[in-house]
Amino acid sequence: MMSKIINFNIVFKVISRNLFIVAGGLLICAVLALSFTERPGPFLFAFLVAITMGIFLHFLTQKDDEPDQLTRKDAYFIVTLSWFLISLVGCLPYIFSGSIPSFINALFESVSGFTTTGSSILTDIESLPKSILFWRSLTHWIGGIGIIVLVILVMPVLQIGGYHLFTMESSMQEKIFPKTKSLGYRLLFIYLALTFIEILLLLLGGMNLYESVCHAFGTIATGGFSPKNDSIAGYSPYIQYIVMLFMLLSGMNFVIHFFLVNRNFKKIRSNEELKFYLSGVILIGLFMTLTVSIQMGKPLEVSVREGFFQVISILTCTGYVTADYLQWPAYAWVILFFAMFMGGSTGSTAGGIKLARHLILYKNISRTFRRLISPNAVLSIRLNRNAIEEDANTSILTFIFMYITLFIFGTILLVMLGIDWTTAGGSAATCMAGIGPGIGTVGPTGNFAHLPDLAKIILTLLMLLGRLEIYTILILFTRNFWKI
Repeated sequence: MMSKIINFNIVFKVISRNLFIVAGGLLICAVLALSFTERPGPFLFAFLVAITMGIFLHFLTQKDDEPDQLTRKDAYFIVTLSWFLISLVGCLPYIFSGSIPSFINALFESVSGFTTTGSSILTDIESLPKSILFWRSLTHWIGGIGIIVLVILVMPVLQIGGYHLFTMESSMQEKIFPKTKSLGYRLLFIYLALTFIEILLLLLGGMNLYESVCHAFGTIATGGFSPKNDSIAGYSPYIQYIVMLFMLLSGMNFVIHFFLVNRNFKKIRSNEELKFYLSGVILIGLFMTLTVSIQMGKPLEVSVREGFFQVISILTCTGYVTADYLQWPAYAWVILFFAMFMGGSTGSTAGGIKLARHLILYKNISRTFRRLISPNAVLSIRLNRNAIEEDANTSILTFIFMYITLFIFGTILLVMLGIDWTTAGGSAATCMAGIGPGIGTVGPTGNFAHLPDLAKIILTLLMLLGRLEIYTILILFTRNFWKI
């Protein structure tokens, strides 16, 4: 019966490959541990678990000549189960090494890594072995690749939340989707190229190779894990500007980079989400610059750097910090709190609701007012000159409603556990959006260590729900999903 609902042949095949990728990352960290004269055992034990699970699932796949057909149900199941399993495997090095002995804390850190959230329970990051911190950053980078594959290659095919409308131009879909593997390799090349270029530029700024790689992983994946207690704050202005630039690039739809490589500048100029994204960065960044300069009395260059860095970091859901924005005037960090709900561009490694959805919401509001004036007018909603069907439009609006509802529900649950409203709201918002630091006691100078274990479990679920676009997980709990 279950085999008719889910094609376990393809499920096991995909998940086994994902486990092999994680196993490869663990092996790299084991070698790195040896080079740092640290214990490789925690990574080797975790590697054995991952590779054994991967081989077991691989041998469960049936050998046949017929190509496997990926159905929507298969894809939903694969995505959710993959992220869950790799997060479980990912927490093993923390537990085996004793760096994070608590399973709940280790799982929180692992899910935060793979979902590119960046929220942490660590109170003294620099006291941990370098190999463990490298693994922590590597989980970001692996998760970032997974997100790019998910939102550009998988979700548009499934038409989840209207992704087929604003992740790829409709005119390109017919040309690209039959060549999914080719596109995947090109996106991977772009991802690798951005990572390599940032590492090189950070090295030129005087950052050592180890820290350059860790920070590049956290930037390109818009994750925010740093091997330093003070994140990026202790580095030179040059380093901060480089990180700022690559956060901005990583928050863009990777299809824009795809167009750029193919010199399709017309598509780039006509992309409404890109214009909205850059406009938001400039406007909010200028506002924060003026606030820091006038209210905090800092020099202009420092104000520009601190203002724009924090804005770009939050809008792209990266989470690196160079200043404690909770020390700014209350209205400034309240604006940053609401910016947590914006998110980066669709098809990027950023989290949040995504700017394209906000654009659709704005166009719906505008259409409503226009209909009040002209009730008989036929008014279609368009994005990037493509008309949006009403079913897709409804799906997008429903997503926004569900996102806000889950945020409110999560906040209330945290308050019921004795957490103050500010911290509860900040924790739920930052974990759902995949940002990292929030407001209250989980702000840029705080962490999540002091929260109750049940609160960490709730926030772990919110990280997964937010990262996997809500529908992907919740649909598994509907009755219709399990019907033949």
